[in-house]
Amino acid sequence: MRPSPQGERDQHQSRRERLKAELRRDAIGAARRLIASQGADALSLSAVARSVGVTPPALYRHFKGGKADLTLAVYEAVTQDLVAAVAKAAAASAPEDFGGQLYAATRAVLDWSITNPGEFDLLMGAGYARLASSGHQVDHVLIRDLGGLFGQTFAELWRRGILSYPSDEDIEPQLRKQVTHYGRLMQHEYPAGVAMVMLACWRQIYGLLCMAVYGHLSSSFDTYLPLFENMMDDLLALCGVPRTG
Repeated sequence: MRPSPQGERDQHQSRRERLKAELRRDAIGAARRLIASQGADALSLSAVARSVGVTPPALYRHFKGGKADLTLAVYEAVTQDLVAAVAKAAAASAPEDFGGQLYAATRAVLDWSITNPGEFDLLMGAGYARLASSGHQVDHVLIRDLGGLFGQTFAELWRRGILSYPSDEDIEPQLRKQVTHYGRLMQHEYPAGVAMVMLACWRQIYGLLCMAVYGHLSSSFDTYLPLFENMMDDLLALCGVPRTG
C-alpha cells in the first residue's frame, strides 16, 4: 500500500532529522580529532567542514553561533566522556570504601588528562579561557557533571558525620557567597563548608594536573605519580577517610 501524503511527509521529516543528527555528531567527532591532534587553536569551522564533506555555511545551519557553538558542543561531549571514565573508575571500589572511590576517581582524572592533553586544554587550560572570552561561560558544565560526581561521595561523608568542614561563620562572607554558588552548580544540598573542602582539594589536584599535562618541572619530575600519591594521602586525610589499596 502506498503511504499517504502525510506519511510520506513524516518519513521525509524523519530522514531529514536523522541526517541532521548524524552530521552534527560527525562534526563534533571531527572537531575532537582536530583538537586531539593539533590542539584547541587548530579548531575552525572550515577545517571541520572539510573533514565531514560539507561547506562551512552548511555547518552554520547546525551550529548557529559558528565556531563558538561548535566548540561548546565539543566541550560538553568531552566532559561527558571524562565523567564516564571517572564514574567507571570510582564504581570499581566497594560502596563503603569512600577513600578508594575518591582515590580511583582522582587517578582517573589524572590518567585521562595525561592521555588527552588537547581535550584537557579545552576543558581546563588555555583553550577554555579562549572559549570563555568569547562570551560562553561553560565551566558550569564541568562543575555540574564532574564536580557533581565527586560531590556524591562528599555528600555521603557529610551525612555520616565523617567530614570535618568549616562553619559558615568561619568563611569570609564574599568567599562564602562564591562557594555557595559553586555548591549549587554541583546540584547537591550541603553546607558551604563542604563545598569549601572540595575546593581545597581541587586547588591541589588542578595544580598537579597542569604540571603533568604541560610538563612543568619535568627536569626534576620524570613521573608525577609519587607526587600524586603524596598529595592523595594528604587530601584523603583532610576528608577523614583512610587510604586503601
